[in-house]
Amino acid sequence: MHKRSGAEHLSPSVHPSPGLNHPLSWRQTMTFLKRRTTLLATAALAAATFAGSALAQTVTLRLHQMLPQQATIPAKALIPWAQKVEAESGGKIKVQLFHAMQLGGAPPQLFDQARDGVVDLTWTVLGYTPGRFNKTEVFELPFMSGSAEQSSRALQEYVEKFAADEFKDVHLIAVHTHGPGLFHTKTPVTGLESLRGMKVRGGSRVISNMLTKLGATPVGMPVPAVTDALSKGTIDGTTIPWEVTPSLKVTELVKNHTTFAGKEGLYTQTFAFSMNKASYDKLPPDLKAVIDKNSGIETAAFFGRAMDEGDKAGRAIAEKAGNNIVALDLAETQRWRRTAATVETDWINEMKGKNIDGAKLVSEARSLIAKYQK
Repeated sequence: MHKRSGAEHLSPSVHPSPGLNHPLSWRQTMTFLKRRTTLLATAALAAATFAGSALAQTVTLRLHQMLPQQATIPAKALIPWAQKVEAESGGKIKVQLFHAMQLGGAPPQLFDQARDGVVDLTWTVLGYTPGRFNKTEVFELPFMSGSAEQSSRALQEYVEKFAADEFKDVHLIAVHTHGPGLFHTKTPVTGLESLRGMKVRGGSRVISNMLTKLGATPVGMPVPAVTDALSKGTIDGTTIPWEVTPSLKVTELVKNHTTFAGKEGLYTQTFAFSMNKASYDKLPPDLKAVIDKNSGIETAAFFGRAMDEGDKAGRAIAEKAGNNIVALDLAETQRWRRTAATVETDWINEMKGKNIDGAKLVSEARSLIAKYQK
């Protein structure tokens, strides 16, 4: 019987390639198979490692704002917000904070920096861009609101119901207000007459109109410019809430502060914390959920609470410094209310020219503020 060669005992899968002159030995075949298995395992491990690193990849969001890091909103709202988002994302979201306009531009440009994707997130004053947030302006009217937490809840609900179109170009995180606005002046403001002719900083066109009606000479400027303007004598005083006075050194530059009777302050301003739409849209669902959880009315209230606490701290510093705090009584405050009421009439008439029912919006805003004051 004819004996088969050793090569014929090999499995078809390990036959030598047609280009080889000699068949592989059994040992060579096993070595080949081991190497092939090792290569496949290494490739699989590399693929798994790559996939894992891709899944674990972090998203870095850049947040830009106008105030020094130690000011109330950066220290007590924006930084804690960033830390909360980072923790809840399991470290997948990193937030880089840039304070005091470190990335360039001016405060009135911040909203557009978020809209245009220059940065991912911005916090800014809406009144710095006159005529752009017409419906939201209603919260700036004289003696409209008091507690920042309450009015911030009211503003958030108001914007969602009546002014969402004004924020359609960004992904809105939250809107909020500051607490009661008041005067900080070089000479004391003890009544309407003492304000007349005084050069006073106003933070928006509505507030500047109010100052004009009250007899002052309004000087418009973003809040970071206040320190320099007071020190150089460009202005005699400023309208700001207590909370921002420490970071601007206002209690050192002026020694008089005028407050009003009642729950409502002389005025308030509105703020927006906004995100670039594309930056939000490209997030995976789990990270969008983290941003969503840290947006809306509770975030608005969180920022408002920071403002309220900042007001207490700012006033305490002025008291400790021995500054003169003038508290206008109810009768004098009523004089201011009557004089400033024409600002509301002006605003309603102006909105009518833009096909906006200003009277209705005033009513809705007051109703929402009352709802959250209860």
